[in-house]
Amino acid sequence: MAVRNCLECRQRHRDKGNKSSIPNNKTQEILQNAVTSSKTAIETVPSNLSPIKDPDRLLQDVDINRLRAVVFRDVDDSKQVQFLALAVVYFISVLMVSKYRDILEPQRETARISSQSGRSLRQEINSPTRKETTLAFNSSRDHLVPSEDLHMDSCLPHTDSGIGDEQIASILNGSDLDQSAGGPDAMSELISVLSSEVKKSQESLSESPSVDVLKPPSSIISISQPNKGINVKQILKSLVAAPVEGIETGLEPVSYPDPAAKAQAMLPLQFHSFDRSVVVPVKKASPGSLTVNTVGSSSSTSAGLTAGSTPNIFATASITSKSMINTTGATDAAPSTSSSSSFVSGATSKNLPAVQTVAPMPEDTVENMSITTKLERALEKVAPLLREIFVDFAPFLSRTLLGSHGQELLIEGLVCMKSSTSVVELVMLLCSQEWQNSIQKNAGLAFIELINEGRLLCHAMKDHIVRVANEAEFILNRQRAEDVHKHAEFESNCAQYAADRREEEKMCDHLISAAKHRDHVTANQLKQKIVNILTNKHGAWGTLAQRQLHDFWRLDYWEDDLRRRRRFVRNPFGSTHLDVSCKSLQEYGSDEDEVVKSMKAFRSQTTSSQNPETELMLEGEDDAASLLQEKEMDNLGGPVVLCSPAQLVAPALVARGTLSITTTEIYFEVDEDDPAFKRVESKVLAYTEGLHGKWMFSEIRAVFPRRYLLQNTAMEVFMANRTSVMFNFPDQATVKKVVYSLPRVGVGTSYGLPQARRISLATPRQLFKSSNMTQRWQRREISNFEYLMFLNTIAGRTYNDLNQYPVFPWVLTNYDSEELDLTLPGNFRDLSKPVGALNPKRAAFYAERYEAWENDQTPPCHYSSHYSTAATSLHWLVRIEPFTTFFLSANNNKFDHPDRTFSAIARSWRNCQRDTSDVKELTPEFYYLPEMFVNSNGYHLGMRDDRTMVCDVDLPAWAKKPEDFVRMNRMALESEFVSCQLHQWIDLIFGYKQRGPEAVRALNVFHYLTYEGAINLDSITEPSLREATEAQIQSFGQTPSQLLIEPHPPRSSAMHLCFLPQSPLMFKDQMQQDVIMVLKFPSNSPVTHVAANTLPHLTIPAVVTVTCSRLFAVNRWHNTVGLRGAPGYSLEQAHHLPIEMDSLVANNTGSNKRQITDLVDQSIQITTHCFVVTADNRYILVCGFWDKSFRVYSSETGKLSQIVFGHWDVVTCLARSESYIGGDCYIISGSRDATLLLWYWSGRHHIIGDNPSNSDYPAPRAVLTGHDQEVVCVSVCAELGLVISGAKEGPCLVHTITGDLLRALEGPDHYQCPRLISVSSEGHCIIYYERGRFCNFSINGKLLAQMEVNDSTRAILLSSDGHNLVTGGDNGVVEVWQACDFKQLYIYPGCDAGVRAMDLSHDQRTLITGMASGSIVAFNIDFNRWHYEHQNKY
Repeated sequence: MAVRNCLECRQRHRDKGNKSSIPNNKTQEILQNAVTSSKTAIETVPSNLSPIKDPDRLLQDVDINRLRAVVFRDVDDSKQVQFLALAVVYFISVLMVSKYRDILEPQRETARISSQSGRSLRQEINSPTRKETTLAFNSSRDHLVPSEDLHMDSCLPHTDSGIGDEQIASILNGSDLDQSAGGPDAMSELISVLSSEVKKSQESLSESPSVDVLKPPSSIISISQPNKGINVKQILKSLVAAPVEGIETGLEPVSYPDPAAKAQAMLPLQFHSFDRSVVVPVKKASPGSLTVNTVGSSSSTSAGLTAGSTPNIFATASITSKSMINTTGATDAAPSTSSSSSFVSGATSKNLPAVQTVAPMPEDTVENMSITTKLERALEKVAPLLREIFVDFAPFLSRTLLGSHGQELLIEGLVCMKSSTSVVELVMLLCSQEWQNSIQKNAGLAFIELINEGRLLCHAMKDHIVRVANEAEFILNRQRAEDVHKHAEFESNCAQYAADRREEEKMCDHLISAAKHRDHVTANQLKQKIVNILTNKHGAWGTLAQRQLHDFWRLDYWEDDLRRRRRFVRNPFGSTHLDVSCKSLQEYGSDEDEVVKSMKAFRSQTTSSQNPETELMLEGEDDAASLLQEKEMDNLGGPVVLCSPAQLVAPALVARGTLSITTTEIYFEVDEDDPAFKRVESKVLAYTEGLHGKWMFSEIRAVFPRRYLLQNTAMEVFMANRTSVMFNFPDQATVKKVVYSLPRVGVGTSYGLPQARRISLATPRQLFKSSNMTQRWQRREISNFEYLMFLNTIAGRTYNDLNQYPVFPWVLTNYDSEELDLTLPGNFRDLSKPVGALNPKRAAFYAERYEAWENDQTPPCHYSSHYSTAATSLHWLVRIEPFTTFFLSANNNKFDHPDRTFSAIARSWRNCQRDTSDVKELTPEFYYLPEMFVNSNGYHLGMRDDRTMVCDVDLPAWAKKPEDFVRMNRMALESEFVSCQLHQWIDLIFGYKQRGPEAVRALNVFHYLTYEGAINLDSITEPSLREATEAQIQSFGQTPSQLLIEPHPPRSSAMHLCFLPQSPLMFKDQMQQDVIMVLKFPSNSPVTHVAANTLPHLTIPAVVTVTCSRLFAVNRWHNTVGLRGAPGYSLEQAHHLPIEMDSLVANNTGSNKRQITDLVDQSIQITTHCFVVTADNRYILVCGFWDKSFRVYSSETGKLSQIVFGHWDVVTCLARSESYIGGDCYIISGSRDATLLLWYWSGRHHIIGDNPSNSDYPAPRAVLTGHDQEVVCVSVCAELGLVISGAKEGPCLVHTITGDLLRALEGPDHYQCPRLISVSSEGHCIIYYERGRFCNFSINGKLLAQMEVNDSTRAILLSSDGHNLVTGGDNGVVEVWQACDFKQLYIYPGCDAGVRAMDLSHDQRTLITGMASGSIVAFNIDFNRWHYEHQNKY
């Protein structure tokens, strides 16, 4: 770059001074091409951005700064830096001498150029040596040097500067260094002229003000020049001691139009060249990161070169024998000088663009200046750089630059610089023979070293470039591979996204179609409901002629608290199945043969051992893992949280479909395209609910784990409408996901377990151990029936799978005698043995079969059949729908052969004792469902061999009707004999005798495919084999899950509990006293309503009374009844009365807080039906107001809290259902408009309705129609889901709480005007008609008993178990009756006033009656003393 700038300066100078010189055309063309092609990036910019600021200067400021940066680049004084310094010294000295020569002889040079340019050009082109050298040089830089540089090498004229053009070319670095051939050529001329100019320069130094800044400081001037004794160190010390500003200020500031260049100029002087274009080569010590800026040139080898734009240069020299400086200047100087002159003068062509002069010129023109002034001006900026190099590299240069006699030449240069500020002396010094010889000699060595260094750097750079290229190729390949991978991943994501969208669209379409199906099903149900209401004989379109029509009924899926299904509803699909025939005996194969065939058809699968279960910590809250899963589920968004294939498990159908769970609902949509589903009969589908099901989360009450085909992959969900639905999933993991997508309800609130999702995933054994039901059963807090149903429920038995139907034991053995004495042990079965071992002869047969087992493919067993299968369940229930349809579907649409049909209880018991293939146990219906023994639909079940028709089931002689059999059977189940040994039967079915050695000893081993864990269906990959295995499991039956592996604890006897409050003997010491107390209120108004809410957990246990004048009292209850030794007993309590009168009423001070002052309709007769007290005693509901409303009052303040409208006439009666946790219950209101409205009481918000914000206008849950007169009495039972109401002149209607009219309860002819209704959860409905007439109906409408009394009854009450009825009337006599047959049990002493209302305390031990005289009477009552066991034993 420095040389290029020098050439440009020379070109400008010659353009000015030689305008009249016209070179020949060929030379002009060559120079035009040379200059044009030699333009660098700097020349392409506008002229005002050119680095040439002062053409008369030897080197521009930019070049000086760059040279300074190159030399002083490294802090360390390395060998390479020393060689660079020597090369720069040589370079500057050559340029100085050349510049001096140009100043001395400008005219000679111009003339020489014009006369010899043509010859030199031809000589250059025709020179084979030059051509070889140029080609070699080009070949060595063809991959780094731009094409313009190559063009310059071939077109420049060959010049000889006396030093050798190869050396000159190698000195100058950059893209245009080869153009340095135009440099100085005749060193001998310069020396002669320079010596004559020394004197002039010293004179002009004092005259020229422009170079005053270069005067050395006084410290340098003070050193006398003749003093030869001073050595280098002293001179250096004096030079270094001088202020640096004296040197730096000698450089004129350069004005840069470029801000970057300006910023560079602002830097300290020695770093002025550090701009963007400077590439600083690093030291040898780190060759891995070198930036090589050398240019090597040789005829045989080449060194690495950088791009032509790199400004920091260092020169290299080719290895030639040619002398670097021709000091003789004799023969070689003349032709080269003329050649060089001709090249430079060619730049004066008019065709070349004029270079704008940027640097300001002095006032005197250049021509008028003296030679010394010109020299001073040209070299004033270069001299300080040379001075710095001499000073900083003095140790090296003093050792290197030696004269012919070994003297140090550097001392002369330092003395020269110290003694004089004139550059003329410095130029003369540099032109001396000693300096020239020494510099030429040592610079050549330096160039050789730099070339070697360049070669090393070149090889290092080559290796580095190769390595970088390989790395780049590797990176690119990796990038390409990543691109390919990303592209593939993108395509995969796109495909997955498209698949997901298709799946989502499919799911949306599925949900839409499912919603359509559900709407269609709902619409059909609603239409059927409306048709039933309208066409009922009590409906708007009903006629008396419909009385003769046959009504079909089916068992509803509604369950009560003990999981009993007792309610029958109208069956629109009902039929007498008159077209169905019975099977012939030839259609039955031998059971034994079938079992043997099935055993031979399958090889025994490896039975999975019963691994000990990992026990869950079921106490407390969910563990961390559960919480994490719940959190994950909470984070799920979108319409569908979970979607999974599933199977709806129904009693006679397993339908494949899709289960979808949203954030609030469960959906199931059956796959109607499934071939198995298409084969299902339409009659079965009509009885299957949930095929297009939708269930709200708010309706879910419990989630139980279930098995299906012995695999723990199913789940049963219990709903608020007391139905359940069962699903089977592909695996247990899906079950877990589904459970964690559902509400946290556990297994409900009945079994003493926390409502947590992990409870829904617990094993049956864990549920059994964690529940409190066994302890409650032992303490006799729950019945045997309830405990057995609990065990069946947690062991996986369900109504939804006939293969896992709940199993109950035979408990009686006497089905023949006329009377059944439940006090005789001989009438009871031995529950310690299975059914198959009750007969000793048959037990021996089964034991021998087990011992003589010969089939090696299956494990030995005692029995070829099971005690509970789908076939046995349908066998018992064949007379009631929907089991009739299920039975026909499973038996090719045929009934059993009459001899094999369930036709007599005694016969079935005998078969279970004698037949080697019959070991059936019973179902729960034997203990609560009398309708199962009646052929109410008139099926033709055939004729037996003894010529008797099969119709209703033949009952034992001691049972006059099915209700008697069920009642006696249930009494036997709850008897002391059964209670004392029931735990042994539990060991056989659910406990440690179910399997293993104990099962063998107890003759209780069944086929291995009936046991849980016997086979893993997922391990069977062959579809046909798996299907056959599933069919075999279904045919063999399934044993319940094993709940305990140790003996079940026995039940505590009644004698052990005689001192506990709920013992049958708890009242033995108090039987003498019937009346506990009489409480007389100040008001003489009759007490028309009594509500005894006396539970201890209430805030105020009290007996609330309301008089006919609507004055109410909240009388605090004291639970003082107890025996000595009972918990909580004290002598003080024994003397207290149980009821304490309301203080506000007793003192007559706050009667305004106890008086309901709102006016009622004058036509209303105030009765017990006009009031309802909530279960917490805090609110009283009153009806009969003229505005057709009923109202809610606070019992604490008497203030009105809510008015409820809904009827079109005066509300005449109210009733409340039993309350559940939280105090929620149903309120039913009857009106003169002949309708009833069912309302929901919120125990949480204490209002009618669910929404507190809309308490002014609550909506009823259902509207019940069917009456055509004023409704006068009503009763509601939430457990049964029934509302029974009576009109003023009849009839009594039975509705469901959803509004369906089921039936009318029709008594005898004279039983027309109902007045009182009481319903128990056990299914008894007691109705009192006018004139002392009573009727007892079953909830399914059957009249069970009737009676007439001589009293006008005003209050009736059923005990909690429904077995006893308490009545009271105008005669003032309280009587106790047996509800089933109205047998009178007890008569209390008569009172002096009539009974208007009554209620029982929570423990069923105190009867409180409201009297017409304005008082209440508390009676001791003990229903246990009328129990048969109590009467016979105690």
